[in-house]
Amino acid sequence: MFKRILTLGFCAVLGYLVALGALEVVAAWGLAPNRETQLAAARVREVMLLVNKHSVDADKVRGDELAERAIAGVLEPLDRYTEYLDPSAYRQLGEDIGNEFGGIGVQVEQVEDRVVVVAPIAGSPGERAGILRGDVIAKVDGKSMAGVKLNELVGSLRGKPGTTVVVGVVRAAPVERELEFTLKREVIKVESVRDVELDADGIAYLRLTQFGERTGEEFTKTLADLQARGMRALVMDLRNNPGGLITAAEAVADPFFERGELVVYTQGREPGDRQEYLAKGRRARVALPMAVLINGGSASAAEIVTGALKDTKRALIVGEKSFGKGSVQTIFPLRENAALRLTTARYYTPSGVVIHEKGIEPDIKVVLTPEQEKAIFLHRLRPDVKDTAEFKAKFGVEPAADTQLEAAMRALREKLGLAVVPAASPSEAPAAKEPAK
Repeated sequence: MFKRILTLGFCAVLGYLVALGALEVVAAWGLAPNRETQLAAARVREVMLLVNKHSVDADKVRGDELAERAIAGVLEPLDRYTEYLDPSAYRQLGEDIGNEFGGIGVQVEQVEDRVVVVAPIAGSPGERAGILRGDVIAKVDGKSMAGVKLNELVGSLRGKPGTTVVVGVVRAAPVERELEFTLKREVIKVESVRDVELDADGIAYLRLTQFGERTGEEFTKTLADLQARGMRALVMDLRNNPGGLITAAEAVADPFFERGELVVYTQGREPGDRQEYLAKGRRARVALPMAVLINGGSASAAEIVTGALKDTKRALIVGEKSFGKGSVQTIFPLRENAALRLTTARYYTPSGVVIHEKGIEPDIKVVLTPEQEKAIFLHRLRPDVKDTAEFKAKFGVEPAADTQLEAAMRALREKLGLAVVPAASPSEAPAAKEPAK
């Protein structure tokens, strides 16, 4: 059903962090194909040359088009995360991993001939405008996106910062309707760690929006700062986090494990392909009551961290079942600046639990409607809108209490022996503080 899961933006358009999950890049194949494969490749080459030379339909048999169709045929039986990256897509991949993008900023997945939003990127134009998880991107600047290749859609959404793009979406709930957003493109260096808070009882909250190149460094610094300020418990919010680099996931999990403890392992096709990721334990283990918030938009690297903490009983998991993306894609650079992204392994929690296509079930299940989810994240984006009537008029939804966060906070307060605070009514839902600088 799914062909692939991609990232539209990180303040950009479509990147690849969800589909990458645990990403590895290699410089070359380093493998000699066996004789059977060599003969098959020679046969394909022979057919391509004959078709190119003799077919009467000369406009349909150009070498580059034949190659792309041949490659598509080879990859078609494989999983939805395996794909050929042409030079443009490969370049976009590199930009996405680097945490800096230009565009509208939502993560998407491709479902047959439709592009569906997995989650808007925190602080991006798409999130501020009100694009929601589940929205189908139907049009860009009036042009239908039905059946359009992902790379074409990427190209139509990317552009010079400050320019505008009109994005049409179809929203299914509560009734199907078409919406149109006029968005100004931006270039933003994405902060992985956001909305850092510490309450009077020493319970900290932070939100991780992705797992990129700088995530480990940002997280380690924030954690040390919270400890210095007297943190006694921690809520880590991984809702709508599409994942990213396995090394970033390892860095985020590392502070909560002893040196040498198994955080996650991957297993490829051969028995000897197992690769273990062990905690480096550069500092004393952070041992405190902890809760992790997840939902259907929590994927790949976010699931690695969640699975490791749940599996070892280091954290209580609260919210909704995660996406279920637990495979490793290795990037093989090819000639002419192209690349092959190939699924080469699955990853497993320390006890051997597989996440791929199953997801992680929360210890405390708290389900939000799309409208509640939108209202909660709008509270964090627009803490200045405090009046209930004004909030509904501006955003089209009633204010909603973050019942998932409330459940996590109650559990942590109980562990600390503190009085449990009653749940807030939707109109009393507190707006988030500004992120710590």
